[in-house]
This record gives sequence, structure tokens and C-alpha cells, in this order.
Amino acid sequence: MKQKDRKSMLISNICIYGEDAIISRGYLRIIDGVIESYGSLQELSPDKKQVDKIVEFPNSYKLIPGLIDIHIHGACNADVMDGTLQALEKMAETLPKEGTTSFLATTMTQQEQEIETALENAASYIGSQTKFGIAEVLGIHLEGPFIAAAKAGAQPLQAIKKPNVELFKKWQNIAGDHIKLVTLAPEEENGLDLVAYLKEAGVVASMGHTDALYEEVVKGIEAGVSHVTHLYNGMRGLHHRDPGVAGAALLHKELLVEMIVDGIHIHPQVVNLTYRQKGKEGIVLITDSMRAKWMDDGISSLGGQKVIVKDGKALLENGSLAGSTLKMDEGIRNMMNYTGCSLEEAVYMGSYNPAKQLGILHKKGSIKKGKDADLVVLNKGNEVVMTICNGEIAYNKLEGM
Repeated sequence: MKQKDRKSMLISNICIYGEDAIISRGYLRIIDGVIESYGSLQELSPDKKQVDKIVEFPNSYKLIPGLIDIHIHGACNADVMDGTLQALEKMAETLPKEGTTSFLATTMTQQEQEIETALENAASYIGSQTKFGIAEVLGIHLEGPFIAAAKAGAQPLQAIKKPNVELFKKWQNIAGDHIKLVTLAPEEENGLDLVAYLKEAGVVASMGHTDALYEEVVKGIEAGVSHVTHLYNGMRGLHHRDPGVAGAALLHKELLVEMIVDGIHIHPQVVNLTYRQKGKEGIVLITDSMRAKWMDDGISSLGGQKVIVKDGKALLENGSLAGSTLKMDEGIRNMMNYTGCSLEEAVYMGSYNPAKQLGILHKKGSIKKGKDADLVVLNKGNEVVMTICNGEIAYNKLEGM
């Protein structure tokens, strides 16, 4: 994004969850979309108050880094697979309401032409992002079609393909090198070859929708797998005579695991068990949300398939879970409720870890001088009251500010 005629802002009298410390009563100064400085309110000199806008909060409010959703298909009746700039813009405008300031546009298993249309569209959108005050598309998450039919879940069976390095190269070219993460089944024919290529190309290789045995998972890790897509869902589970993908994910520290913490996709006590085993360093919170998020219950769709949404639960007609309607801030609160972890730890899983995995920790993922001013204000109940994307207010629940 280009810096042009950016306004300066001072956020004052707020508890700041900085990368190195929590400041109970602090200030943060934004210049040209970047965190220029922050610290204790007592250290705020008169010259630092010379800004275009000053926003003050009750000191019970908290300032956290913007949340990064690396696995999201849609929201507010828009989906990445719509293949339109309007769909991505609708998502980018909507997501700040839940504290998400950046995301990976996530595709799904479809016919080649549909995937290519979505990739070309996302590349065009990413290359022309000039708006401030909306969430930023960081790249593309290619979920499928290189997956196992036995663990397809809501991914259409007829569009599944064997892993193919040459096809991926073609797609990465169409995507303008914006594919940052690929979900695949490493046990499938040529799967390890694709994993090795992804590692060499600097793309995150993730196991997902996979029926791999434990031994096959180990081979995948050796080839370059470093990530697990929506842990427990769409994979061989943990059995006492076969650790499977889930068991391997818990055992191997090399693997960062995604979790959909909505109380539906994973039982709260299994979330707790995973947290005790992986710790804050090993988990990344995602939504895997679909177009039905921020919409009323009723009939929706995913990849051309009918979806029934009731009480926030999205199911295909055959009863398979079809993504989620989870919001990122809900995931943060649920993680705290299910595990007893602190807000600081939950934010680490929702912001720091995804930024680190994508290699963008130098500019996002935490509150630190010089990083992008992607910030979220939470109230006492850890609900989003304001979101700032690249230094501009994207969402403001509070009146008169």
C-alpha cells in the first residue's frame, strides 16, 4: 500500500499489549500508517500531542495488535471463489468488525478454471490495494485441490486432483506469486515432491484434508511440511494404535496447527488439551469462515454446494461441517474461556504466530515501533470497539469519537 497524505493519530489512556511488555496506562502514536512510538502516559511529551486526531479511552480498555486470519473463505455474502474484486472488497470492509486487520484469501477445491479465475482476481486485488481503513489481503491460501478424497469434508470430490508441481507453478504464475500457503495431502502420489518444491519456493506447506498415517506425516515433515490445516477436522484422527495426523501434530514441534475455536469444530476440552500440549507458540487461531458469516441463519452456499446455517452452525445437506461462521474476536474469547490462557497468549496465537509463519513479522503481528499500525481496541469484556487498519480507523463502535 502506498503512503500518501496520511494523517497522524494519538491513542491515549489505554492498556497496551506491546510485543515486549504490557503498559497499563499508555499512549501510542501513529504517523503515516506506522507505529511511531508508544509508552507510558507519563512519558508523553507535549510535542507528541501534535497530531491530527487524539482518541482517548477508559483505562479499562486494551490495545492489541490486529488479528490475522490466514484461513478464511468468505463473509457477509462474499466468497473468494466468487472471483470478483467486489467480493474481496466486501470481505476487507467487513472483517475489521471482528478485529481482523489482514487475511489470506482462501480458495477451495474446484475445477481448474474456477480456481484460476479466483487466483487471477485475488492477484489483481492485491496488486491494486490502495484503500486504507479496510483489512489488507496479504496473499492467497490455496486449500486443495491436492487433497485426499477420504477426508474431503466440504471439498467437492469430483474436483480433487493429485499433487502436481507443474500445475502449481502455473497457478503461482497466474497468482502473481501471491500464493503463500498450500493445504495438501502429502501421502498422495507426488505429494512429497510438491511439498519439497513449496519449501524451496518459500511457500508454507500445510497438511490438511489428509488421510496420512503417522509414518507418512513424518516423511511429510522431513520434506518440508510445517503447518496443519484446521487441526482435527479433515484428517486421520488420533487412535491409540495409530497416532495419525492429529497425533503427529501434537507431538511434532515443527508443526504450527490451525484451530477453529468455535465450540463446534473442536470440543472445548480438546482445545484445552491441544493448548496444554502445543502451548501458545504452536497454535494459530483461524475462522475458516464462509459467506454466511455476518449473515442471518438460513440457506447459504459453499463451492456451489447448498449449506444450511442454524444457530451459527453451517452444514452441507449430507451433514458435513461446511466451514464456520466464527468471528476472530469470538475465537480469542473462546480460547481464553476453554483453556484459561491470558488475553496476551490468545492474541499471540491470533496475530504473532500467523505473521511469523508468513514471514511478515517485521511489519505485522505485534505492537512495536516501526510496524504497521494495525490495531484493535477491546473493552473490558474483550469485545471489539475500534479497529485501525494501516493507521486509519476501519471500525468504530463508539459514538462521538
